[in-house]
Amino acid sequence: MRFKLIFKLLILGCVALATFVPGFVAAADQAAPAAAQTPEQLEQLVAPIALYPDQLVAQILAASTFPAQIVEANRWMQAHPNLKGQALAEAVNKQPWDSSVKALTQFPSVLANMNKNLSWTSSLGEAYVENQQSVIQAVQTMRQRAEAAGNLQSTPQQTVQTEGPNIVIQPVNPEVVYVPQYDPWLVYGGVLPVWPGWYPYPGLYLTGPGIGFGLGFGVGLFAGYGWGWPHWGFDWGHRTVIFNHRSYVSNRASFVHQRNSLATHNMLVNHQGFANRETSAARHTAGTHAATVGHHAAAAHTGSANRSAFGAGSGFGGAHAGGFHGGGFHGGGFHGGGFQGGGFHGGGFHGGGFHGGGFHGGGFHGGGFHGGGGRR
Repeated sequence: MRFKLIFKLLILGCVALATFVPGFVAAADQAAPAAAQTPEQLEQLVAPIALYPDQLVAQILAASTFPAQIVEANRWMQAHPNLKGQALAEAVNKQPWDSSVKALTQFPSVLANMNKNLSWTSSLGEAYVENQQSVIQAVQTMRQRAEAAGNLQSTPQQTVQTEGPNIVIQPVNPEVVYVPQYDPWLVYGGVLPVWPGWYPYPGLYLTGPGIGFGLGFGVGLFAGYGWGWPHWGFDWGHRTVIFNHRSYVSNRASFVHQRNSLATHNMLVNHQGFANRETSAARHTAGTHAATVGHHAAAAHTGSANRSAFGAGSGFGGAHAGGFHGGGFHGGGFHGGGFQGGGFHGGGFHGGGFHGGGFHGGGFHGGGFHGGGGRR
């Protein structure tokens, strides 16, 4: 009886927390915006993406204000690994996500990285909502540092041009986008503090101070949709993201709602997992007692129920509960959703040392393999 009473009290406490705390958090967030971050903190925040092509940076900044949709889109991509090319674009177009989140389905590894490093994604979104111009200025500051360090220059995969005080990065072929691989804490010429809890996602991370290029993503088939590659960019002079020839404006209330939705879900996952584990323990105790008095069949049945109950509380898409902003909420990794938009294209390596011979595969665009720029 005492065990049952304690168990019920714990369950009621969890339910109360899951019900009331998110409301208090939401009210606090709406009443008091987060304290402004220093330029150094913003530079650390944008370091993992500052050297990406302009359009991709714009998509990431906008999408970071929809963290719950990032998780949902990544799960959806994992659940539809066979969708590629036009079929993928059509299916994504029907989803209720923001245009920026839809755009990132062209780059499944980038989407998966934002899902994996969800605390960083949320912090980036919050900073962008609070001070868009300062975040975009931080992107330019980090590009200038990488260029001064000798790690940012034109390659066979992308062009790097200086336009007044700004550095513009564009793919050489507008239908094939290569996502740079680099160590964001070393590539800028000095040791940058690592973002707390940062996970170096495979395919986007390179050991050492240089910049490499792995696979290119075909984006041509997505161009006809209103959220596709050509619809994004920057007005560097005014420090704004451009979407469909207009400034993209992120709404703080929408961001707070997204973040609190994740926080609420995280608490419910915690509650469900706890309840299932306690139920499993209780049934296991009952099963042990039954076995002791000779009811072996009942014990076996209870053990089966234990496995079912515990499995039902395994979480959300590989999520590890434990607090949203603490980096404890991790979605599933990148699932082989294909390299959309027409096959995949090989990369190369641009470091700070020597020119290699490189190679150009004799394959074919739109469904084959395209070799990259060798090694620099």
